[in-house]
Amino acid sequence: MSLLRREQEAKLALIESIAHSQQALARILDSVASVSAHSEVSARNLAENIRILSRYQEEMSRMATGIRLARIRYGEPGLPWLKHPDYAIRIVRDLQEE
Repeated sequence: MSLLRREQEAKLALIESIAHSQQALARILDSVASVSAHSEVSARNLAENIRILSRYQEEMSRMATGIRLARIRYGEPGLPWLKHPDYAIRIVRDLQEE
């Protein structure tokens, strides 16, 4: 078996493992959801543990595939940048003169 083939199989096994872990995490969340509704502290702890686990899994996936996912950014978006309208009119006039 070639080295490239073994590397690809190892990467595939890692990705499959992460997928199984995500499925297990979803089952855990489903079963704990009713319990955490009664305890804010346990809900906060669970959310932090899930965040950490997800970051580990994301980093392992990035290392295996080389694909980096964009981070979600929260906050107020900035104003759109627009060119001055006169600039567009000048370009149209220049094109019509040619």
